[in-house]
Amino acid sequence: MSILTENPKFDCRGAALMLALWALFLLSAMLISWTLDIDSRLTLSGNANRVLEAEAMACSGAEVALHPNVKPDSPNLRRQINKWENYNARITGEGGRLNLNWLLADEDPTHLGILHKYLENKGIDLNERNRMMDSLLDWVQPDTGLHHLNAPPESDDYHPSHALLTRIDELKQVAGWAEFTSAPGWDDDFTLNSTGPIDLAWASRDVLLALPGMTEDLVDRFLLVRRGPDGIDGTADDAPFKNLEDVRAALGFSPEQFQQLAELVGFKDPVLRIVSVGKSGEAMRIVQMVIRRANNVNVPQLITWKEL
Repeated sequence: MSILTENPKFDCRGAALMLALWALFLLSAMLISWTLDIDSRLTLSGNANRVLEAEAMACSGAEVALHPNVKPDSPNLRRQINKWENYNARITGEGGRLNLNWLLADEDPTHLGILHKYLENKGIDLNERNRMMDSLLDWVQPDTGLHHLNAPPESDDYHPSHALLTRIDELKQVAGWAEFTSAPGWDDDFTLNSTGPIDLAWASRDVLLALPGMTEDLVDRFLLVRRGPDGIDGTADDAPFKNLEDVRAALGFSPEQFQQLAELVGFKDPVLRIVSVGKSGEAMRIVQMVIRRANNVNVPQLITWKEL
């Protein structure tokens, strides 16, 4: 009868093998973790580079748009730099928007009527419009101790600035305007930077409909002519209006009919808005500027600049 005995050498070799396998497992796990970390860092770095490139593209488009010889229909406003990078800049007339400070100044009934009509066309009922308008007038009027009939009195929680608006977003603080200013694109037709009179070369359909004597059919016919076959303002096929007289003819107004608009409208306001979109791969950045182009001045005046 044989007696089985433990083999010390076998046990040592087995333990060494287990330790080697365990060390190999740990090394593999560390290598995989290190590889994933490097890949993640490379991805983040690549994304960061794309963002910077997209911002550079947006700024490049804006720089092109700033040149005094570049017009809204210039092909130079759009450029594909390479497979990944491109910019697309657009120039529009700031005067096509409603300048709120201009409309509210001196409480001119004709000017206020434009804003009233605009809000009416947006579906706001009479009582709410009156509250919104009176509250806004209180907000911008000097503090005389009086307030408009439909405006709320000042309180611990409500303090009108009693000064002209400095930002469009300020409307969000005015009583009665909360619901209106919560809608997407609510500020598309407003500005504080134009010279005042509404630029008929750029006014939107909603702005045109707020003007005295305008009807939907008349405005739609005018926009078909102004925008040309592609239906887009600021492109090569737009109607070549040279002055307000050309616009009057396109509207179909007699000189007498057009006279009621004379102090309310303008043509080719020198204040322009530039929106430049830059892309690099999936990354996108947008730069917006409002500038004033003066005659015989090569460098435009920058009014506002921001990234969207």
